[in-house]
Amino acid sequence: MVTTAFELTNHRVVRSLGVVRGVTVRSRSMIGTIGATFQTIVGGNISLLTELCEKSRAEAFAFMLRHADDLGANAIIAVRYDATEIMNGVTEVLCYGTAVVVEPG
Repeated sequence: MVTTAFELTNHRVVRSLGVVRGVTVRSRSMIGTIGATFQTIVGGNISLLTELCEKSRAEAFAFMLRHADDLGANAIIAVRYDATEIMNGVTEVLCYGTAVVVEPG
């Protein structure tokens, strides 16, 4: 169970295991950059960059889930994303939250 809220409905936190995170660093390929440049000429959604962002977020999320599982968590609360451009065309995507053990209640 994963939520951006600070609690899970109908569950109570019985133990907090601390911050968990997933990090990925991605770069645009030269072909993707050229394709995205052409898409900006037409306007609208830049699908090549949208796809890159979605893959980056999904990968960071999966790494966070693995980290929580390694700690023995059965839920993650207060999940957030952050992104930082490390250098031109290279971006770090971070997904983080608090790993917890919850039970119905």
